[in-house]
Amino acid sequence: MMISKNDGENLVKTARKIVTEFLKNGTTTKLEARFQKDFSFKSGVFVTLNTSSGLRGCIGYPFPDKQLFNALRDAAISAATEDPRFPPVKFEELDSITFEVTVLTPPIKIEVSNQQEYLLKIKVGQDGLIVRHGYNSGLLLPQVPVEYGWTEQEFMEHACEKAGLPKDFWKKSETEIEKFEGIVFKELKPNGKIIQEKLLD
Repeated sequence: MMISKNDGENLVKTARKIVTEFLKNGTTTKLEARFQKDFSFKSGVFVTLNTSSGLRGCIGYPFPDKQLFNALRDAAISAATEDPRFPPVKFEELDSITFEVTVLTPPIKIEVSNQQEYLLKIKVGQDGLIVRHGYNSGLLLPQVPVEYGWTEQEFMEHACEKAGLPKDFWKKSETEIEKFEGIVFKELKPNGKIIQEKLLD
């Protein structure tokens, strides 16, 4: 998947523009025809909002079910207004929030002959994880274990907990684990310079 630095800047700036207009006027931005054309391919995407004290909202779509321009618009508004962990963002907060956009590769199921192999088949700084068991599922983006300094095993354990499962459920044969990669672009400060985050050293 090729996303240029210019593409990444465009995605982050557009996510901010979408949220700003929605919070200010209650209206959904009409995206420019060129933007729709450039991002008409289907892709998973997450929009993450952060403040100086931590996460402020994060919602997205893990699977490439929607064209990216539509997925970005829906994820941006949802991250600001529908993350159940936080109250909806207010317009006045936007100058203290940084925007981050992660474009995802399609998730693939990790096939193993024994559960310990998972630790060899995932890589912190490269992979995101989806854990499924019965009706439970949880997703962690690739940048999360890097931010917290987790090992591969800790990453697996936290992904299980995100799914509402005990942390050792990755060892159960009926638990399904998928991995994906993400390209991360983010503002260094609110409305500031946008960079591509390098997850691997």
